[in-house]
Amino acid sequence: MKVLLGISNRHVHLTEEDYKILFGDEPLGKVKDLVQPGQFSSDKKVTIKTEKRAIDGVRLLGPLRSYTQVEISKTDSFSLGINPPVRNSGDLENAAVVTIIGPNGEVTKPCCIIANRHLHINPTQRKELGLVGIEKVQAKVVGEKTTTFDDVWIKESEDYTLELHLDTDDGNGSLAKTGDEIEVIIP
Repeated sequence: MKVLLGISNRHVHLTEEDYKILFGDEPLGKVKDLVQPGQFSSDKKVTIKTEKRAIDGVRLLGPLRSYTQVEISKTDSFSLGINPPVRNSGDLENAAVVTIIGPNGEVTKPCCIIANRHLHINPTQRKELGLVGIEKVQAKVVGEKTTTFDDVWIKESEDYTLELHLDTDDGNGSLAKTGDEIEVIIP
């Protein structure tokens, strides 16, 4: 089965409380919609900082969430001098501590992870594709550097549409890019 691929660059999700600390009463604007319904790339960027280094211009994704989370690649973690765990979104157990800096303030908390590879899917699609009861699949990029990825977690929600997310390290290693079609292998 072929699905649309999205390469996920470093980004930040914020709670309303943390957003207000960083941006005050400035409204959260939209630059463009993402593939997942209701999700968007916002007009806001922050700096993420550790004791070793800072990365400027990290995009805030909307809408605001019930948790603050910074998603980076393993390559980013080397330059920041931290070792965040690989986790599903929202699982912040043992997350690395970073400082998020906005124009009006900063927030320091354990919120930095490397996101698991994952397949967004809604319940109807999951049933139609025979994925009910299956937690993980494989994904295969076919091309100049054909690569098969194990441990692609299935993320189900009524609000999702079929799309597979890899981070920039996975994408770069396989020469894949956003908008490619990728083969999902069902165990």
